[in-house]
Amino acid sequence: MADTVLYEVSDGLATITLNRPEAMNALNIATKVVLREAAEAAASDEAVRAVLLTAAGDRAFCVGQDLKEHIGLLAADRETGSGHTMSTVGEHYNPIVRALTGAPKPVVAAVNGVAAGAGFGFALAADYRVVADTAAFNTSFAGVALTADSGISWTLPRVVGPARAADLLLFPRSITAQEAYELGIAGRLVPAGELRAEAEKTARALAEGPTVAYAALKEAVAYGLTHSLEETLEKEDELQTRAGQSEDHAIAVQAFVNKERPKYLGR
Repeated sequence: MADTVLYEVSDGLATITLNRPEAMNALNIATKVVLREAAEAAASDEAVRAVLLTAAGDRAFCVGQDLKEHIGLLAADRETGSGHTMSTVGEHYNPIVRALTGAPKPVVAAVNGVAAGAGFGFALAADYRVVADTAAFNTSFAGVALTADSGISWTLPRVVGPARAADLLLFPRSITAQEAYELGIAGRLVPAGELRAEAEKTARALAEGPTVAYAALKEAVAYGLTHSLEETLEKEDELQTRAGQSEDHAIAVQAFVNKERPKYLGR
């Protein structure tokens, strides 16, 4: 993979690192392609039991679209009349979000700095966010005369509520790390110098956990948000049967009886 995104798997944990700190980890085409490949690889690899999405540097997690590249692409579109530039949503952003949200394993985002636009969207696509106290969030889209993408019109209202989401989308502003914690955007707020260690500790704990149960929990929550109580009860029955038949459940029950710490296999 290109060095604009680093990908490493170690002891069941896949670490995806945006690696353009000099550009505040902005998303040019090359970066989006490799990020999509990394996210899809982590989601589909059965040896991966948790994913950590992070970024190099201390200024930004990801400021979204690389506007310098974007300006040139828009100019080319005007000359050719192709309109190809905005196809990046379908070609790159949507597959990345689908891979992160649909991964049958927990995804942790370590937000080290500014997360804006699609960067904010990718952070929200994670199941849990560990956030540096120096970080900030901004929807940004309306500020450059665009609508929402990277799944943020789906994820943000579910995290902060539809009224607050509308406010943040219509009137983009910098959301401090403390406010993000109060709004529920940040699952955990930590000193900037401790972010990577804390995020990795969190992700590794999940990588050692009951992967089948985690996958079922992700599916249950996503399903319950868009279905009736009766339909959700049926889904819980289906998913609990699946989890109950896993090797990890048998391991957990035996460990409980033996008053031992379970050592899960992820299956």
